[in-house]
Order: sequence, then C-alpha cells, then structure tokens
Amino acid sequence: MKILIAEDEPLARALLRALLEETEGVEIVGEAEDAGQAVALADRLHPDAVFLDIDMPGGNGINAAHALQQRCSAEIVFVTAHEPHAVDAFELGAADYVLKPVRRPRLAKALDRLRARLHDRQATEAEPQGTAEDSAGPAFWVRTLRGRVRVDASDILRIEAARDHVYFHTAERSYLHRITMDELEEKLRGTDMVRVQRSAFVRLDKVRAIVRKGKSMRLELEDGTVVRVGPHYQARTLAALTASGVEERRPPLD
Repeated sequence: MKILIAEDEPLARALLRALLEETEGVEIVGEAEDAGQAVALADRLHPDAVFLDIDMPGGNGINAAHALQQRCSAEIVFVTAHEPHAVDAFELGAADYVLKPVRRPRLAKALDRLRARLHDRQATEAEPQGTAEDSAGPAFWVRTLRGRVRVDASDILRIEAARDHVYFHTAERSYLHRITMDELEEKLRGTDMVRVQRSAFVRLDKVRAIVRKGKSMRLELEDGTVVRVGPHYQARTLAALTASGVEERRPPLD
C-alpha cells in the first residue's frame, strides 16, 4: 500500500512516518509540507492513500481533499488535533479520521479500514470501465473519492476541456474525467451532445437561445451559462439547434 504523508510539522511527520514504517506491506512514497505540495505529489506519485493534516499552510486539508478528489483516486485519512473537523472529513468520503497524537492501535485500525476500502475498490474496478454502451446511450466510469461512479451521457448538460481531462457538468455536480475531446466526439456521435468549439460540448435540449452578433455566436443555456461557439463549428451547431427548434436571437444594434 503506497502512502503519501502531508503534514507541516516536522516532528509530527517524522512520528507518523516511523509508525507507518513499522507496518508490513506499507511503503511511504512521499512527504508534503503543505496542501499544494500534497496535491502536486499525489499527481506525480499516484499513492493508494494520503494521510492528510487538516491545518496546513497553502490551503487546509479539506480544500486539498477536494482537489485530490478531482485529480486522483487516492483514499484520504485525515490526521489532526481538532476533533470538530470530523463531520467535514466524513462528508468528503474520507476513509478515516485520526486524532493527534497518533497511537499505534488507532493507526492499525485506520490501516485495516484502508485495506478494506482498497479491496472493495479493486473489486469495483474489475467491472466494465471507461465508456459503457447500452440502450440508454454511452456512459463513463469516473473516479471519485468514493470509488468509480457511472455518469450517463444523458445526464450531462455540458462538457468543458481541462487540459488532458474534461469536466462533465450535470444537474447535481461536476466530474473530472481523463479523456480527450476528440475521443469524446467519437463516443458521443449520434447523441444530443454537440461539439460547439474545440473545448466544449453542449446538450441540445438545454440550449435556450442562439445569440449572434456579427461573426460571433454564443449559446445561452437553461441554467444561465453562456457558451461561445467556435468559428469552425458555427454552421453545424446552427443546423443542429435549428432542427431541434431552438430560436435564434440577434441583440439590438448599438
């Protein structure tokens, strides 16, 4: 089990490392002194779990856990001297919450819980992954702190690119998923998701209006979001939306 330690106090970090190194089957792959470094190291080292202090410089552990949830599949164990944070920790789906000073028996319980969660996750990941196809259309298996979640294309309102990832925006929340826009365009072919620029897709039935001014075109969505249409995508976007009954609106001349 590969573990990353994120703790800004050197003595507390050394104690936690020493206790973890006593445990068979545990490898310390890295140590971080602040929240930003923890996220960066998790990106590079791909740990199975992060032991994360809540009170750290550079953004607290709760914020770091949110970032980790979007960027990797590591389990989170919060380590802190402040018990009131426990509710926030478990609402994030943390594997455990260990109070300082860390004791061997309590750490052993946390590691047992981690092993059980990792075992359950491996079983889940043995199921179909990536993109699934069924009668309801394509779906995507997306990593979160709680394991893999199936996101159906029919539930996605819009998609925006984020480097080598994309954000799936649904009515309930947004999911970060590793896939390219070109791969998405192929997988979403034949659905009501249309690519409107190099870095965005929108769902046809969520477009409230087409607004054109000169050579520019933008789409107003039902939730108030405005998405610009790229010049090379305007003709096919307009054709698809017109066929769906979306009205075009031109702003008044200045």
